[in-house]
Amino acid sequence: MNNMHTIDFIHPEDATALEALQRIPMLPKVVKSFMDIGVEQLQTGLNMATKIKLSPTQLPELYNILPPMCELLDIKEPDFFLEMNPIPNAYAFGDTQTAITITSSLVEMMSKEELRGVVAHECGHIACHHMLYRTLAYMLANASGMVESLLSLAAPIHYALMYWSRKSELSCDRVAAYMVGPQTAISMLSRLAGGPKNITSKLNLMELAEQADLYDALCKSDLWNKVLQTYAVMNQDHPYTSVRVRELLKWTETPHYKSLTSSKRICPHCHQAIYEDWRFCQHCGKKL
Repeated sequence: MNNMHTIDFIHPEDATALEALQRIPMLPKVVKSFMDIGVEQLQTGLNMATKIKLSPTQLPELYNILPPMCELLDIKEPDFFLEMNPIPNAYAFGDTQTAITITSSLVEMMSKEELRGVVAHECGHIACHHMLYRTLAYMLANASGMVESLLSLAAPIHYALMYWSRKSELSCDRVAAYMVGPQTAISMLSRLAGGPKNITSKLNLMELAEQADLYDALCKSDLWNKVLQTYAVMNQDHPYTSVRVRELLKWTETPHYKSLTSSKRICPHCHQAIYEDWRFCQHCGKKL
């Protein structure tokens, strides 16, 4: 990277969970087996056949979000797809053949800046070297048929992957906050919890973050509540929104975050905040 390193964004719980994951004896074999059966090739074909591949000449207003993110994070540009889906979502897939998909309802629900935050988050998975294990986690989380039957034989691996996957999201939320600012990154998360801007524009973000403390208190109130909430989350590959908001707010108040963003400057064309190593403004697109 130009002025940053991947380690700047890694959440401590992400690092700890990944270290535990890598100690599972069978995991390298499981990952290799999944990749050897052509998971990436299969998904690449499905992407090309069923989604719209964004490019400089195909819906450029969406595509143009991606290149500045890749440049700033110093990553190879993934394929970028738009998928018709009533569920607002975005996801990165693949290890050697990476791709990012955003859904039509996500585009409709998010402001332009929030959509940039979503793309930054997904690019964060690539920059943080999450993709190999995330691809396996994605396959397991969406398992059906034969894969679902095999999953029952590897339940410990599945739960370990889901646990790490949840923690990895916290790191990529940090990437989003760095790229688009904490307010935009947090409002992006709030949309996913409560819906479009016409409903959630006046959301109290601090109060949303405080829900995570209430959730923690509930989990700790007695053993049965802890068991119930552990059961509820164990198959989830994303942490709950209030937890994500709280963790992001905490990080953006640290000296570490403030030192990362201390090189901000102002675009002479649109007067928006930019970073020292940008070659062109991500807000107006003009060269700097």
